[in-house]
Amino acid sequence: MPRLFADLTPLRVSADYRRLLVGNALANVGQQLAITALGLQVYDLTGSTLAVGLVGLFALVPLVVLGLYGGAIVDAYDRRTVALGASVALWVVSLATAGQAWAGLEQVWVLYLLTSLHSAAFAVVQPARAAILPRLLPLRLLPAANALQAAVFPVGFTLGPVLAGVLVGQLGYGVAYSVDVLTYLAALWALVRLPSLPPQGGVRRAGFSSVVEGLRYLRTQPNVRMTFVVDVLAMVSSFPRALFPAVAIGAFGAGPTTVGLLSGAIAVGSGLAGVLSGPLGRVNRQGLAVLWAITAWGTSIIGFGVVVLLAEVVGPGTWALAAGLGFLVLAGASDAVSAVYRQTILQSATPDAMRGRLQGVFVVVVAGGPRLGELATSGVAQAVGEGMAAVAGGVVCVLGIGWLARRNPRFRRYDARHPEP
Repeated sequence: MPRLFADLTPLRVSADYRRLLVGNALANVGQQLAITALGLQVYDLTGSTLAVGLVGLFALVPLVVLGLYGGAIVDAYDRRTVALGASVALWVVSLATAGQAWAGLEQVWVLYLLTSLHSAAFAVVQPARAAILPRLLPLRLLPAANALQAAVFPVGFTLGPVLAGVLVGQLGYGVAYSVDVLTYLAALWALVRLPSLPPQGGVRRAGFSSVVEGLRYLRTQPNVRMTFVVDVLAMVSSFPRALFPAVAIGAFGAGPTTVGLLSGAIAVGSGLAGVLSGPLGRVNRQGLAVLWAITAWGTSIIGFGVVVLLAEVVGPGTWALAAGLGFLVLAGASDAVSAVYRQTILQSATPDAMRGRLQGVFVVVVAGGPRLGELATSGVAQAVGEGMAAVAGGVVCVLGIGWLARRNPRFRRYDARHPEP
């Protein structure tokens, strides 16, 4: 049984990693709380769902732009310094967000501006954190370390929104945002305690040419490139979140609370996969594992779509909601397994001098894929209905992975004992 549960070795061998994991997990709770509270505040000020949707747009644009350039900064300077500087900037933005609430400014444009600034700082922090990890642990422990993150981070995605609802409803926006300010101090403390981490190998000055060099390098590395391609395929073809409001009210005959349950089910699956991640560190054919995990994701989304179609025919009932949640839990677990191995391949097979830039691409893919997926699935649902949109998206995902697997035998053979980019 102990071999079934998450491998805690990274926590035992590295105090730096232990502080980073705990600090980032606490910070994630506060950030998810603040994101939810900000959406609620925008809706309170405008009464417009579109205005709330624009929050995502104001977050996505700087994340895409700075995700690429931020990676170049990470490769050019001491990674501890970059991560700490960007984290301080992010914390200052959190302070300003709390300040506007306490001051009662009630200006939507201020919230949009703060969202963009927060996203820009996060786009530099995230690749820096990911590039730091292989410098703290031996490569053989990276799957276990990434799995531990998969186990603890869903807590923030589930607990943060719940706390936001309680705090905003009972104590107001100022208190809610202030909790984010306080929890982020744990992440700052973890970075302060890190040793100096200058980049290794050939170091280039950060700039547009450095970003281009990173993208050109990615073109020549088929295994690393495939980790991005398969994730884009999975998210764009079959990310179901945009379907949840209509499915909850229509097929399942429920309401807004059920929308939260559907979203939370994916996070629950991810957390369960992290907790039961003991066997993941013993898998060497990590490329093949990614392909199977994404196939399982697509199959789970097909199952969710079939449940929705049946509920539309037979009528809503507890059975439909339970079955739908079950398939989404399986989808979340599959996505977590895929993410663990994709991140591990990227960290292991990429030379230190390129890790920051490729982690920047990773941030763009992880942020942009679900947004494009929401757009794609909502468009298909408009034409054929929510259930059929989920089924079609899952089928496209499974068939696409099969085609990519046939075209990329080198990725199927990828062996963690001999990482090749």
